Amino acid sequence: MNKTKVFHELHHGDGPLVLPNAWDFGSAAVLAAEGFPAIGTTSLGVAVAAGLPDGAGVTGEATLALARLLARLPVPVTVDIEGGFSESPTAVGEYTARLAELGIAGVNLEDGRTETALAEPDHQSELIAAIKTRTPELFVNARVDTHWLKLDTDATLARAEQYTAAGADGIFVPGLTDPDEIGRLVAAIPLPVNILYSPTGPSLATLTDLGVRRVSTGSLLYRTALAAAVEAARAARDDTPLPRQPPTYARIQALT
Repeated sequence: MNKTKVFHELHHGDGPLVLPNAWDFGSAAVLAAEGFPAIGTTSLGVAVAAGLPDGAGVTGEATLALARLLARLPVPVTVDIEGGFSESPTAVGEYTARLAELGIAGVNLEDGRTETALAEPDHQSELIAAIKTRTPELFVNARVDTHWLKLDTDATLARAEQYTAAGADGIFVPGLTDPDEIGRLVAAIPLPVNILYSPTGPSLATLTDLGVRRVSTGSLLYRTALAAAVEAARAARDDTPLPRQPPTYARIQALT
């Protein structure tokens, strides 16, 4: 199976690709076994699992190490590479080429640089173009962080259009939950639009009607797993019933 080709095709099915985001081999393998047709990674989960901060550009090696493991999965995998782990277009292109050589199908490249700053769109476009020049088959999901960081939200469409022109394969706008704005973005952008799932945001049915082609879970699964671990530990300490039945040891062992 050509996983990269399959991953592209998953953005053009009857409904949105619901993409769960894993943080290690176990979480990715159990999600693949559950029937999800593709798996993404969450940069927060990967970073914290390695004892590193998210969004600081310091998890390049940890991300690459995880990608080597996830490439064994029977489904396509897309990897969150934050801002590319470098400001050099050549370096970013080479890094993503290493991912593609492992069998990774796509990357998520964000234009947020800190909690208070966005990359210059011209430079971000150079990074996107460098990836597509080096590995044209790789699915580049260009993340626009204007709503996520609440910075210059009026520039969302302009950035999306510029990244489209640079060769991106999809546009991701996390933090955008207003149905009218989502609809306008989908209508204006010829690429598949990715929205971050929000428990308080539009339903999957609404996002489908709006034309959204991909719905990601981001760090939600990782944060939920941490909460479940704390709940189980409290149950053991307080001698109370477990809040949920976990998978058996044998089931998890069988994933490796």
